Amino acid sequence: MDFKEIEQILSKEPRFRLKQVKQSLFCDLINNWPEAITLPLALRQKLGKEFPITIKAEEFKSKDSRTIKALINLEDDLKIESVLMQHNKSAAGSSLSATYSNPALRTPAFVQNPPRLTKDRNTVCVSSQVGCPLACGFCATGRIGFERNLTSWEIIEQVLFFARYLKKEGQKISNIVFMGMGEPFLNYDNVIGAIRILHDKDGFNLGARHFSVSTCGITEGIEKLADEKLEINLAISLHAPNDELRSKLMPVNKKYSISQILKAVDEYIKITRRRVMFEYIMIKDVNDSDSCAKELVKIINRPLYFVNLISYNNFGNLTADFKPSTNGRIKKFKEILEKAGVPITQRYRFGQDIKAACGQLAYKSK
Repeated sequence: MDFKEIEQILSKEPRFRLKQVKQSLFCDLINNWPEAITLPLALRQKLGKEFPITIKAEEFKSKDSRTIKALINLEDDLKIESVLMQHNKSAAGSSLSATYSNPALRTPAFVQNPPRLTKDRNTVCVSSQVGCPLACGFCATGRIGFERNLTSWEIIEQVLFFARYLKKEGQKISNIVFMGMGEPFLNYDNVIGAIRILHDKDGFNLGARHFSVSTCGITEGIEKLADEKLEINLAISLHAPNDELRSKLMPVNKKYSISQILKAVDEYIKITRRRVMFEYIMIKDVNDSDSCAKELVKIINRPLYFVNLISYNNFGNLTADFKPSTNGRIKKFKEILEKAGVPITQRYRFGQDIKAACGQLAYKSK
C-alpha cells in the first residue's frame, strides 16, 4: 500500500478532494476514514475499504515517560520499530551543552541551521527498511538481517502513529530523523517520497530543515540528495577514524571507503552549503582511544563538518561483544577533539530501558 493509491482512488473526484484528504490525514490526524466528515460518505467507505489507515502497533514506554517505542505490524505481518523522544528544555540543554560551549560552532553557517531548543521538542526516529542488509557489528538491526524496503506510506505511518499520540497531549512532532531500522539511501526513492509528502504545505507541513537522514556513507545517495533542492539535514554514521577499523565494524566500508565518503560529503557541502554531522558511537577499547581521537581530528577538521559523540548501547546477546565507553574515556576523547577545534556535540541518552536507544532497534519476534 502506498499514498499513490489514494491519488488513484480520487482520480475521478473533484481536484479539491485530494486537499481535503490530506487535511484529514495530516492535520486533523484522523484514526479512521469515518472521522473525515468533510468527505462524502460513499468516498469514506471506498477509502476505508481500499486504503485503510488504522495502524496496528504495540507501545513500550520508558520509565521516565519521555521515550516511546512502537512495534508496528505491517500488512504482510512483518514488523518495524519506531521511536518518539520527548525532549523538555533541560534535557535538550544537556544533550547539546557541548555545542554551546564550543566557540568553533559559533559561525554564520551554524546560526542559519541551529539545533532546536524548544520546550516541547518531539523527535520521531523512523525506520526505512524491515531489518538492514549492512550487518554492522555493533547494531542490533544489522544482526537480524534484511527483509525488504518500506514503502513511502509505511514510513509515513510511523510518523502518523506518534502524531496521533501527541495530539492527545496537545503537542506536535517537531523533528523527524531517519535513524531507525535500515539504510535510508538503499531505499532512496521511498524515503525522499515520504519526506516530500510530510513536507507538503497542504499536508503535514513540516519544514525541510526538521528532517535528518543518517547514512552509513552510500555515496550515490549523498550525491542525489545534494541535487534535491530540499534543505534537509545529512548525517554520516562514521564510527571509526580509519578504513581498517571501520571495515571491521561496518562491512559496507569495503565498498564505500572513508575517503570516498568524505569526497562525496565535500561535494554535497559545496552544492548545498549545509553542515554535515558525523556520528561516532563510543565503544570501549575499540574506537575510543586517544590515538583514534587524534586520527579523527585529521580527517574531520574541515569546514561545515561536526561530530556527534554517542555513548554505545548494547542489546543483550546480539551485541554482547561490545561495551560502552566509560564517561571518563568519552570526556578525554571529546577534549582532544575540542582542543583541535573540531565542532562537537554529545547525544543525550534516550530509551535504554525499553531498547529504543541508538543501535537497539530489533524486534523481539526475530
